Amino acid sequence: MNTQFRHHKLSTDDESRLVYVKPVPVADLPEEVREQAEGLDVLFAVHDSDGQQLALVADRGLAFTLARQHDMQPVTLH
Repeated sequence: MNTQFRHHKLSTDDESRLVYVKPVPVADLPEEVREQAEGLDVLFAVHDSDGQQLALVADRGLAFTLARQHDMQPVTLH
């Protein structure tokens, strides 16, 4: 597998494009969301810098891909 890494120092403009990817236990979500989780125990939320949830997806890789496709810089939130 050929993996490439790029080092990029975030500028002030880039900081507004930061989004945070956070694992969310399905058990903590509203019932209508739990019903759609189809047997998953954890979903991944994408939040902006103000804490607003932008997306909720099935896996971490998808969360990062989604963010990058929208010209955002994802980071993991613990």
